[in-house]
Amino acid sequence: MIDAKEFLKAGQQLHGHKCPAMPLGLRAGAAAMNALAVARAKEKELSIVLELGDDHCAHCFADGVQMITGCTLGKGTIRKAGYGKFGVTLTEQATGRSVRVVPRAEAQLASRRTPYFLEYRAKGIPASKVPDAVVDPVIEQVLSAPQEKLLSVGPEFRISVEQQPETFATAVCPDCGELVIERYLRPDGDRMVCIPCLERRTQGARVKQAQGVA
Repeated sequence: MIDAKEFLKAGQQLHGHKCPAMPLGLRAGAAAMNALAVARAKEKELSIVLELGDDHCAHCFADGVQMITGCTLGKGTIRKAGYGKFGVTLTEQATGRSVRVVPRAEAQLASRRTPYFLEYRAKGIPASKVPDAVVDPVIEQVLSAPQEKLLSVGPEFRISVEQQPETFATAVCPDCGELVIERYLRPDGDRMVCIPCLERRTQGARVKQAQGVA
């Protein structure tokens, strides 16, 4: 069984400050892993889809999920769906076995009634500036709450997983001289250039055309 408490210190070091949302991500990730009986990913054994969007409250949830599952941006095993929700779906890549875990709305709303939120975060005070005496009890509440009170763990289901081989094919862009993964090169006349160089060239051509320059 994966215990979220064992990852708290490392999660806070990764995240940079204390808050309740990151530990909530630890709990959600742990619940998903325990539901599937899988270990933390060392390579690409697991993948996750986070339903988070951008620039909204409790986005720190994502770092907790990443820390405990071992799914990361660098491994290419984490994706955001952009729903503005806090659900997370964990998949075992070898089998397609999956489970969705989502924090219960009432548990998340309860944190809005704590001094941590009312006296600090709601007033625009950064989480890193909230005193430990205020934030630590909220974190402890998240870590010790019974799972059924904190999270909704869905039934296991299966998805079709397409395994994409890792590519080592690279080339140097003749315009900028930077290394590029080959499949991201684009044709520019009889040459292959990187996307930013092609976009700059295309934009420059459009500007000249608008100015009536041949």
